Amino acid sequence: MKRIFSLLEKTWLGAPIQFAWQKTSGNYLAVTGNCVAMDWDKDGDVLAVIAEKSSCIYLWDANTNKTSQLDNGMRDQMSFLLWSKVGSFLAVGTVKGNLLIYNRQTSRKIPVLGKHTKRITCGCWNTENLLALGGEDKMITVSNQEGDTIRQTQVRSEPSNIQFSLMKTDDRTSAAESMISVVLGKKALFLFNLNDPDNPADLEFQQDFGNIVCYNWYGDGRIMIGFSRGHFVVVSTHTGELGQEIFQARNHKDNLTSIAVSQTLNKVATCGDNCIKIQDLVDLKDMYAILSLDEENKGLGTLSWTDDGQLLALSTQRGSLHVFLTKLPILGDACSTRIAYLTSLLEVTIANPIEGELPITVSVDVEPNFVAVGLYHLAVGMNNRAWFYVLGENAVKKLKDMEYLGTVASICLHSDYAAALFEGKVQLHLKAKSWMLKKNVRLGFSQQWMISAVSYAMP
Repeated sequence: MKRIFSLLEKTWLGAPIQFAWQKTSGNYLAVTGNCVAMDWDKDGDVLAVIAEKSSCIYLWDANTNKTSQLDNGMRDQMSFLLWSKVGSFLAVGTVKGNLLIYNRQTSRKIPVLGKHTKRITCGCWNTENLLALGGEDKMITVSNQEGDTIRQTQVRSEPSNIQFSLMKTDDRTSAAESMISVVLGKKALFLFNLNDPDNPADLEFQQDFGNIVCYNWYGDGRIMIGFSRGHFVVVSTHTGELGQEIFQARNHKDNLTSIAVSQTLNKVATCGDNCIKIQDLVDLKDMYAILSLDEENKGLGTLSWTDDGQLLALSTQRGSLHVFLTKLPILGDACSTRIAYLTSLLEVTIANPIEGELPITVSVDVEPNFVAVGLYHLAVGMNNRAWFYVLGENAVKKLKDMEYLGTVASICLHSDYAAALFEGKVQLHLKAKSWMLKKNVRLGFSQQWMISAVSYAMP
């Protein structure tokens, strides 16, 4: 793991911070030191934010970089906000228990007065656009996208961190997301099956574990639960083994503040005691990495991964934010005995171990999805654009950048020429001259590679 950047507490005047990765792409990280809630829509196009003492919902469009305001029309302070997992619906709850459902696609607003009798504190959508909400009235409601209540149940303590998941049966088959889980009074985990509402389950844990800090569903109907005194426990939710403990460990000696699961990497990260620990979900006894943050003497906060598992963000109690690189695309190329490979998001290393040359580190202009190296040049790029660099004896100099007429699959470099393969064509051009020699030919797959090889070997 490598730290990419940090935002220090002076940016937020030491206030507790919230942050949210852009969904799907993870190109943006929204960070704030003073808001009630924020969330990205399912495609990562729009960030919705609500603030204290405001009846407006702020919508920031990532594609246009513009902000608009949506009036909730209810005039009471907002306390909860969440986008649908699959649709264009935005749910907003208030301190008086009212609900607004906004359809961004149609601009329709549905106000629902009295959904709860007190503050709405937590909620989640499922993949059928059902909305589960919890409130200070110790009530859980389940509503459809029109705001109609289809199920409700009273619980014994104030609910928090409500989630939907698939219901697992004895034969391991999965149904729709009908299982609701919610933390009660920070001590117990309540499981409520919409298809079997008369038989809820209440999972309680050892008192010396402390409070439930967070939990995550993962794998084959398993829940990983983190506790304030450093323990984390994995339990099964299958009907024949509901609540059965599968794994238990004390990951942190004094405290645990957050758990984040990456299904893409098949790994889990926990934080506490001024360190992050990463383990493999297949074998939780396998400690993949430990990262110490000795400078964070006030304690750690919340962990969150990007959807692709490439970046992991951590907030701290003193108001700083750290972002770490946890997965790097495997990109590289070779020319004779020289190799070039990606060593960070914006860094390529060139080495020639056979000739005994010292490695050269090149800072590049873009996070690439292809890399090419030749006798005297390096090329990196993404989509339809490439950047070329001259490899000198004492320095690396940017030569030029170039746009092509399609998404580039690969580039081959000759001492004078570059051959770019894109959309069934090969474009051949000079690298070092202001004028270009272009040759576009429609080819089959095998012929594309033949032409690339020929251009690479041209005298």
